[in-house]
Amino acid sequence: MSETRDFEARLRAAIDGKTKPLGALGRVEALAAQIARTQGTLEPRLDACALTIFAADHGVATEGVSAYPQDVTRQMLANFLAGGAAATVFAAGLGVPVTVVDAGVAGPPLDAPGLVSRRIAPGTASFLHGPAMSRAELARALDAGRALGAGPVTTAAAFGEMGIGNTAAAAAVAHKLTGLPLDTLVGRGAGLDDAGLARKRAIVGRACARTADRLDPEAALAEYGGFEIAMMTGAMLGAVAAGRVVLVDGFIATAAAACAGAMAPEARGALVYAHRSAENGHGALLDHLGARPLLDLGMRLGEGSGALLAWPIVRAAADMLRDMASFESAGVSRA
Repeated sequence: MSETRDFEARLRAAIDGKTKPLGALGRVEALAAQIARTQGTLEPRLDACALTIFAADHGVATEGVSAYPQDVTRQMLANFLAGGAAATVFAAGLGVPVTVVDAGVAGPPLDAPGLVSRRIAPGTASFLHGPAMSRAELARALDAGRALGAGPVTTAAAFGEMGIGNTAAAAAVAHKLTGLPLDTLVGRGAGLDDAGLARKRAIVGRACARTADRLDPEAALAEYGGFEIAMMTGAMLGAVAAGRVVLVDGFIATAAAACAGAMAPEARGALVYAHRSAENGHGALLDHLGARPLLDLGMRLGEGSGALLAWPIVRAAADMLRDMASFESAGVSRA
């Protein structure tokens, strides 16, 4: 405990001693402190970030919870690999390498250059009628995610997802984990109209009535999650265990982060919430977690796109604490 207090005192002095008025860098100072705590040093270094995109399908998509057909998941997987998606374009501009993972896309196994296959099954079962996945499938997804999250030799990690129907899954998982109202958490996803939103809320409500009001994270993921959500949860845990800062993307990624934080509370300090998306439940879930996202751009895309846009800010915060001169080193008079 005394070591922690000593580190916090030295960290505060290091930030306040930089050549700037006290608190002048606002949220960047708090972000720098978070990164320093994660790395356990007053000279943090975030030299590179890697993005992993997990793709999988959801049985509940066949119940009419999305404006898009399930085939889009498979089509977008090809788009990621071709570099034509928003996230891959952002990543290319930022010099961030991208790994695309088939966690459980519907149809026959894909064989494409650059694709990493960690298929659990060709999509989950419909959680309207029973568990989305078995506990054995959940364990396999979590283990695969942990290995992938620990793998890249980078100091920061971002995770994205693709899966038609996954906002419904994320809403159900978040509801069972937090107790937040479904009407708040269930949103328009990829663009449902009013009638579609009412149908989606009714389906998710009926599905959630199958189980207890609150579930632990493993039960919530098994009952209502997707293979990409479960694998992302494991990846976050693996990345944190490897000492990486994790950039959390939008609503689906935040549901995975909530599960990761519930499974390993010590991981929460390494999670940087990148942005507040326009999806209905994201703000409520962020508020429940006490998370302050860095950006609010009205986005609701997923794929890791918001995490990528926040990456330059996160890297700059570490650079500030490590490289910015102090009053003493620069010979600048304090006020």
